Amino acid sequence: MRKIFIIGIVASGKTTLAKQLSKDMNISWYELDSIVYHQTADRRVKRTPDEQVEVIMDIDRKGPWILEGTDRESYRCLYEMADTIIFLDPPLWKRRIRIFTRFLKQKLRIEKCNYIPDLAMLKMMYKWTSDFEKDREAFEANLSLYNHKLIRLTDNKRYKQLITMDLC
Repeated sequence: MRKIFIIGIVASGKTTLAKQLSKDMNISWYELDSIVYHQTADRRVKRTPDEQVEVIMDIDRKGPWILEGTDRESYRCLYEMADTIIFLDPPLWKRRIRIFTRFLKQKLRIEKCNYIPDLAMLKMMYKWTSDFEKDREAFEANLSLYNHKLIRLTDNKRYKQLITMDLC
């Protein structure tokens, strides 16, 4: 059974990689944001940490999966549950450009999003990126516990190698 957890900060390429792996490996993928925030008919509602874990357990019971998102305490169980952890870690300058490019695409309605793409959200994405870099040491310490099943990528374009080498 394949259980793949793709982790990284904002604009690291998680969704792009998850979609491609899902297609190539024929495995369902899920965005953790959609587990944290449930979309109702009129708004997004944040689930409690226990509700988030319950949704994850339901997904896990269905078989192979690819889950992708940022590091949150509420779903750290995924580090244990996953057969493979992929940490996407492109250079900071590239992530900053991607954040701004994504914002422009969302404002122009070229790219869909589940939040309001306003200046406040743009600032939050840059803040999350900055906070991640400040807290990187703690994140890396936690991640090091799973080195035996960790793949670290600075570019998500190497996914074909993942399929042939590490994920088969």
